[in-house]
Amino acid sequence: MAGSKEIRTKIKSVENTRKITRAMEMVAAAKMRKAQERMRAARPYAEKIRNVAAHLSRANPEYKHPFLVKRESIKNVGLIVVTSDKGLCGGLNTNLLRLALHEMKAWEGQGKGLQVCPIGNKGLGFMNRIGAKVKSNMTALGDTPHIEKLIGAVKIMLDAYVAGEIDAVYLSYNHFINTMKQEPRMEQLLPLTGEHLGTASGSWDYIYEPDAKKVIDELLVRYTESLVYQAVVENMASEQSSRMVAMKAASDNAKNVINELKLVYNKARQAAITKEISEIVGGAAAIG
Repeated sequence: MAGSKEIRTKIKSVENTRKITRAMEMVAAAKMRKAQERMRAARPYAEKIRNVAAHLSRANPEYKHPFLVKRESIKNVGLIVVTSDKGLCGGLNTNLLRLALHEMKAWEGQGKGLQVCPIGNKGLGFMNRIGAKVKSNMTALGDTPHIEKLIGAVKIMLDAYVAGEIDAVYLSYNHFINTMKQEPRMEQLLPLTGEHLGTASGSWDYIYEPDAKKVIDELLVRYTESLVYQAVVENMASEQSSRMVAMKAASDNAKNVINELKLVYNKARQAAITKEISEIVGGAAAIG
């Protein structure tokens, strides 16, 4: 059995660790609320631009934007993976990257080329480790993501799709369901499908200024960027929720370890006292 001094040192060490995990839990809880507010604030814009894009895509049938045209054969695939920049958030990144890796192997098994765009330091590190072809990347988004920071990395993938280097683009991220549950998802980003555009209600007629092609081109690019931004804010809300839960579990485990160590310490102390009493009694009996 370890000595009393060693056990006291261990208890002190675990107590210090618990203070850190408790502080991180409270910080994550505060950031989680802000991330959820940001996520909910972005949804009305995404929904409105989706409706407008749905109407415009059907209002001018003589012009088809490249984002709406499905390729006959898929030879090259692009993948945008949204992860966190930091760890200590449970299995959030692990589950997402496992899903992405499974799909990547399936594409490679079908003989398709693959180019990736990791958003987040964890995703970039993972893609570099497995030797994936990184087309573009974006890291250090901070606690408040801005769409203008994402545009550069995303535009490279969109331009590659328009140029024919990529035949389909997929988006992988953690979808926020509630504080206790986040679901890794893989969705097709390009070509835009009915799932994203939805169904236009009624038939609208538009007057275009300067012309239909320019308006539709700009709108669909902005819409696609908004889909990526929405994925980033969803992933950020998931990250903070997962981190809060993970730090709470770590704090609870630390408390259990402290209680066990205190029990061991008390047993060791009791054994030492018993031994001293026995030695005193034995010495007194020898003298007597």
